Amino acid sequence: MEKIGKRNAFLWAFALIFLAWASLPSMAFAEDDITSIKNEVKALEKKIEKLEKANSWNSDDIGDLGKRLDKAEMHTASDKISFSVDFRTKAESIHYNDLQAAPAALVGGFFTPITNGGFYGGTLAQIQGGIGAMVAGGMVPPTEKYDADNNIIYTNKFRLNMKANVNPHLSFSGRLAAYKVFGDSTGVKFNQGSLGDVTLDGNTSSLPHGDIIRMERAYFVYKNDIGSDIYYHLSLGRRPSTDGPPLEYRNYGLVGGSPLAHIINWQFDGASLGFNFGDAIGIPGASFKLCYGLGFENDYGNSTTLGYNGSSLSDVHLLGFIANLYNNGTTRFMVNYAHAGDITDGFTGLTVMPFIVSKQDKNQDGTPEYYFDQNNGGFITRMEPMTNIGDWDAATLLLSSKLDVDTGYDGDGIDWFLSGAWSHTNPSQISNNPFYEIMGMGLLSSNGQLKKRAGYSIYAGTVLPMPHNGRLGLEYNWGSKYWFNFTGAEDSLIGSKLAVRGQVYEGYYIQPLYGHNFFAKVGTQFYDYKYTGSGNPLGAPVKISSLSSLDALNPVADKIWNYYASVTLRF
Repeated sequence: MEKIGKRNAFLWAFALIFLAWASLPSMAFAEDDITSIKNEVKALEKKIEKLEKANSWNSDDIGDLGKRLDKAEMHTASDKISFSVDFRTKAESIHYNDLQAAPAALVGGFFTPITNGGFYGGTLAQIQGGIGAMVAGGMVPPTEKYDADNNIIYTNKFRLNMKANVNPHLSFSGRLAAYKVFGDSTGVKFNQGSLGDVTLDGNTSSLPHGDIIRMERAYFVYKNDIGSDIYYHLSLGRRPSTDGPPLEYRNYGLVGGSPLAHIINWQFDGASLGFNFGDAIGIPGASFKLCYGLGFENDYGNSTTLGYNGSSLSDVHLLGFIANLYNNGTTRFMVNYAHAGDITDGFTGLTVMPFIVSKQDKNQDGTPEYYFDQNNGGFITRMEPMTNIGDWDAATLLLSSKLDVDTGYDGDGIDWFLSGAWSHTNPSQISNNPFYEIMGMGLLSSNGQLKKRAGYSIYAGTVLPMPHNGRLGLEYNWGSKYWFNFTGAEDSLIGSKLAVRGQVYEGYYIQPLYGHNFFAKVGTQFYDYKYTGSGNPLGAPVKISSLSSLDALNPVADKIWNYYASVTLRF
């Protein structure tokens, strides 16, 4: 009996080691690995119980258990990185009501020679003078209104997440992603005036761009402590800068990124240095993180492609901080501030332009002439910024919590959040891009008028528990006339709802089919735009109710209904 007791204790010790391994985050087990080990432990427990009852042990039993231990130990030692998959199939029905566009007669004037009363081949003074005369004489035609419907459009979104803990101080995280529309893998959209119509560094895997696998994230984190209650972490690489708080509610997952999504939802490369000091000062979850990002690199293949003096452009640097003022796991209060200096009049990327504007020095006195050529072949254009147009600042406050009320359903309590945001633009000069130059456009400016502007936005939402672990979500956001943020990577076929100058209503229902691993979601959105140019830094916003056709050379959306349904698999 004493011998059996020693063997029993020996096996129980290994079983406990198994359980300890399954709970150690530093080993970076995938969920399937943990489940497999737990099953092994349960099998060991049953065999131990059986052998105890039979009071019978032999070398075969010990050998079998040893092989199981060796297999799990080898699996743990050899696996340096864990993978997880997030895959979603989504169907949407999108309906644009009262789209406004300039009539063909006005647009055709840009392709008519200046000698025949048009603008083609005219100087800047001639074109601007002609437009001014049309406005003064009341000859600008009204916009044309029409509806546009895409009754059904399907998308697949695939993400492969990677994590590895090298040691207790050093870790790596990465994500490869592909996002495509059913039946389309071109990766390049037709440009209708939105930044989302350009395939650029900030949205390559956050918006549908074909079946190409792209690097969405890749960064390391080094962490250590300063004393016993203050911890710091340093990180470099392609940042986790999309799907930040409070988008985790509507995404039915964990917080997906660092910046607050109300002002920044954009892919970029950079660094961060953070400090966690809640225990030291007695405030739960208190932390502060400095952030840096590079929004545009000029001197690597971007300087002189179009024959202009692009070398005079400055790189676009972003700086800011994110602070957790309080976070006890239920209630949190966060603040995020960001500054971008020397914003450019666009980003390098690919798109299909409806027409191309070029500027050529053909006059003897060196005065440039402007030419407009239709893109009848659907040719892809490489877009490049030409001018640094000013600075941008933004800040947001987020408060979220849970109301502890008995709703009668699983997951008692009502989740809610409220976010307020402010933006400020300080223009420095008019764009040198030929088209924007003709219109006198700069940072939230038109007609050559450079003025500082302040914008404001509110974002609120709640999630109610429902039968069978379902969740009913309601959201609302509003943006003022001069509201501008960097959320062009928001997962939307319409455009970032948090960039809207106007308001957006959304309701959705999430039904778990297998916990967070497999769930269905249905919902609807109503976009009600009040001003033009939502999400675009160029041009002064114009009230849609008083729009002229000169403001609608690109189609202007008024109201949009979107109905969607999706299923998501995570493992």
